[in-house]
Amino acid sequence: MMNTYLFTSESVSEGHPDKICDKISDTVVDLLIKKYPEARVACETMVSTNRTILAGEYRLPEGISIDNEEIEYHVRQAVKDIGYEQDGYHWQKMDFQCYLHSQSSNIAVGVDKSGNKDEGAGDQGLMFGYACDETEDLMPAPIYYSHKILKEMSKIRHDDKNCILLPDSKSQITLEYRDGIPYKAKSVVVSTQHIKNSSQEDIKNLVREIVIKVLPDGWMCPEEEFYVNPTGIFEIGGPDGDAGLTGRKIIVDTYGGASPHGGGAFSGKDPTKVDRSAAYLTRYLAKNVVASGLASKCTIQIAYAIGVSKPLSLYVNTQGTGKIEDSKIEKILSNLIDMSPRGIREHLKLNNPIYVPTSSYGHFGRKPNEIIEGTFTWEKTDLVTSIKKELGVS
Repeated sequence: MMNTYLFTSESVSEGHPDKICDKISDTVVDLLIKKYPEARVACETMVSTNRTILAGEYRLPEGISIDNEEIEYHVRQAVKDIGYEQDGYHWQKMDFQCYLHSQSSNIAVGVDKSGNKDEGAGDQGLMFGYACDETEDLMPAPIYYSHKILKEMSKIRHDDKNCILLPDSKSQITLEYRDGIPYKAKSVVVSTQHIKNSSQEDIKNLVREIVIKVLPDGWMCPEEEFYVNPTGIFEIGGPDGDAGLTGRKIIVDTYGGASPHGGGAFSGKDPTKVDRSAAYLTRYLAKNVVASGLASKCTIQIAYAIGVSKPLSLYVNTQGTGKIEDSKIEKILSNLIDMSPRGIREHLKLNNPIYVPTSSYGHFGRKPNEIIEGTFTWEKTDLVTSIKKELGVS
């Protein structure tokens, strides 16, 4: 008997208030890393009607500095790049306040390398990575296609200055699975901000074309299950409609709910923060396990203590799809990668200004070197040969 079920994931655009904050926070991370590759950063952002506020900590070595005017310039440019020139939120007219200050010396002493002590994790915590063979980029299909719809809408909006679409938008896809394989869309929901007095019929027709283009042939949902701006109007959006905060879209950023989440956000954090770097590592490992053919699904958990370099635990679960025991996969991965914070940063080349592109449309399921050189190194499948060598197969 066929096993069928429904699974839903959502995405939000770069113009969503929370994603504006993620982009601004990662703009600050990249700005500081450009000045000094091993800069320490923890930047939180809040946006509301014509207001942007930054708070947090950073550390640069003596002789390298940054001032609020430089930060403000780059923040305003980030908002401009998204496309916000509205009465309620405008890159030029918004009020800007910056409360970034020096990092706590108590944190620094635990994280920094000194004497015989290796660099420690920037905090305690647990992180998860996941991969599956549902899509070409080894991501769960619902979140994968939710992202692609909004990326296509964004491209159209940026390419056509007369486009009726505005920056703030959301998508949500419910897929029907048959025997564990995605079969077709049961429903699609898209809410998008638009210029005043736009025809909702025109908006729906434009979005329908995009969804049909993005989804595999034959996957489009029935018309009665296709919802575009269900409230009927979406003219007031962005920070003028809802306040935003950094790190509030952690499920959108990862696997759309298809995998556990350790709870830590990514944006605004330099790579000594294992919330970010170890989540990238576990995705990298899980993706290479699936790409090597060892399993069709793979979940990996890793855990750290603040100030301690070695991980406290490594857990692999292939959910019954593995061709060898999960414990053997754990040993293989442990032999291949130095999983200390420093080892992760060096292997994935994370001390580079590569973080702004991660701030929207997911940190995973992207292409290595997408948008700019050096991005999404954790999406490479360059461990496959080494994994097979450990197994004694070619």
